Amino acid sequence: MDRILLACVLCLMISASWSSGQTKPVVRAAMDEPAILVGAGDIADCRDLSGAEATAKLLEQVPGTVMAVGDLAYPDGSVENFQCYDKTWGRAKARTRPAVGNHEFHAAGGTPYFDYFGASAGDPKDGYYSYELGTWHIVVLNSECRDVGGCDAVSRQVQWLRTDLAAHPAACTLAYWHKPLFSSGSAHGNDPEMRPLWQALYDANADVVINGHDHNYERFAPQTPDGRSDAARGIREFVVGTGGKNHRPIVLAKPNSESRNADAYGVLKLTLRAGAYDWQFIPEPGKQFSDSGTGKCH
Repeated sequence: MDRILLACVLCLMISASWSSGQTKPVVRAAMDEPAILVGAGDIADCRDLSGAEATAKLLEQVPGTVMAVGDLAYPDGSVENFQCYDKTWGRAKARTRPAVGNHEFHAAGGTPYFDYFGASAGDPKDGYYSYELGTWHIVVLNSECRDVGGCDAVSRQVQWLRTDLAAHPAACTLAYWHKPLFSSGSAHGNDPEMRPLWQALYDANADVVINGHDHNYERFAPQTPDGRSDAARGIREFVVGTGGKNHRPIVLAKPNSESRNADAYGVLKLTLRAGAYDWQFIPEPGKQFSDSGTGKCH
């Protein structure tokens, strides 16, 4: 009986300890687990799926949430084109949070894109949304400005972005969308129309931006919306248009560009930790280019 009584007393002590605000070790370990975000943009072309298939196989080796960063189904974002996407990156559809690109809007209103992804793509009238991933706040935006009421400072999207960021004052914030503000890519380059989105993110101390559109990989040092180097509060931007469509050259590097490649398909893997992040560009088999590093949140 004494042993039974002692056991009961111990049980009550442990229960009281948990109810007083202490956290169970198992729960604490789960909360401390880093979150993984992995992906790219400019992905599946029905005329040649070899590149998209190569990057889809890379996704199968990386757990976590998949970011599909626009221009997912070439050439026109049609229902038939999304069938080609489905054969490749569609294998990761259940864990994908997509961003819409300009080729998706070749189809009226991007309807096949929104029909394909459903609620995972946000409200079809907007194409922008946010979610939580581990300890990070993630924002997905729509760079097809004319189709969403503009991207200027007083636009509905920028006002929504500022409200969303104020309502989610996370220690670490990452945003992704299709068209980059900064890019050394020869096909498109810088897109100043994206500056108000950057300004809202910069004002809220966001940490990372990821884009596609130019079919290459590029990493920039932390900088301001005006392109000035800013190690203290600047946003680090990645261009990852390497999902499989094709390659386009980089002729002249823009200021603050730290790493570039224009001949390897691949995906960007981000390990999102409390207060910090690690990045790794994973190339398709046979390519030697890689890029990796770590950064701290503001």
